[in-house]
Amino acid sequence: MIPTIEAKKSQIGFGLKCPHLLKWRVSKLPLREQKLYTVCEEAACPNLPQCFADGTATFMIMGDICTRRCPFCDVGHGRPNELDADEPRHTAETILGLQLKYAVITSVDRDDLKDGGAAHFVEVLNESRALSPNCLIEILVPDFRGRMEVALDLLTETPPDVFNHNIETVPRLYKAFRPGSDYQHSLDLLKLYKERRPDIATKCGFMVGLGETEEEIYALLDDLKAHNVDMITVGQYLQPSKNHAPVDRYVHPDEFQRYMDYGKKIGFFNIWAGPMVRSSYFADRQYYGEDCPAPIRSKKALAAEGKLGC
Repeated sequence: MIPTIEAKKSQIGFGLKCPHLLKWRVSKLPLREQKLYTVCEEAACPNLPQCFADGTATFMIMGDICTRRCPFCDVGHGRPNELDADEPRHTAETILGLQLKYAVITSVDRDDLKDGGAAHFVEVLNESRALSPNCLIEILVPDFRGRMEVALDLLTETPPDVFNHNIETVPRLYKAFRPGSDYQHSLDLLKLYKERRPDIATKCGFMVGLGETEEEIYALLDDLKAHNVDMITVGQYLQPSKNHAPVDRYVHPDEFQRYMDYGKKIGFFNIWAGPMVRSSYFADRQYYGEDCPAPIRSKKALAAEGKLGC
């Protein structure tokens, strides 16, 4: 069972009397000196200025070169470098320097490694907890294609506080947008981890605006619920460059609200959906059970919809 919201807040010291500890600016930290990367930068996340100004970031381990080439993703692809044996320690030192109470760790796909990089995740978890024992850690993992069992064994023995894996899109669009990945495999990864560690929250994110239908999104949410996922994030796909897959449509905020209403109806612990929502966007707040931040609407848009008063 996932702890109650109040239990979580007590566990991590929510409401500390030293809020200034979280006012560091990630952009001023020696990330490059520590040879660290953030997915915020590598994936050209639109929330980067907001999160960096708030002193938060999602660390991307195992380098900045992915072995997959998904047409929606801005992370570089090709042959990765050897793993940096000092990266777990450097990551832990940066988390300590920020004095974070909640950290998100993700990675590129590493199909070149026998365990898909699971042991490296474990090292980062161990090093980070040794230096920051009160920091909760969410990991956003790849699909560990062909290496699921060994990865599950490692991450079951050394669990995070949240196990996150993005399914990205509906099954009909997998061939076009997730080459080398499998929809059912991703569902199974989430379900099998939950079966092994029912005490750990599971989480999944996906994008809209790639060509899916609203009915397909409801079916995807049903699948995620059937595979015992606890938390969901749904965001608008934005084209990183002209060389990436084009945006099929921009989803209206009312449609995002329908997805949240449906998710709550079928029983997810928490579901966030909105144009700028990403899998690690204010991840701590979602873990605490807070509602999704409302999207900022321009006066022009509200007036066009007749929602702006005199």
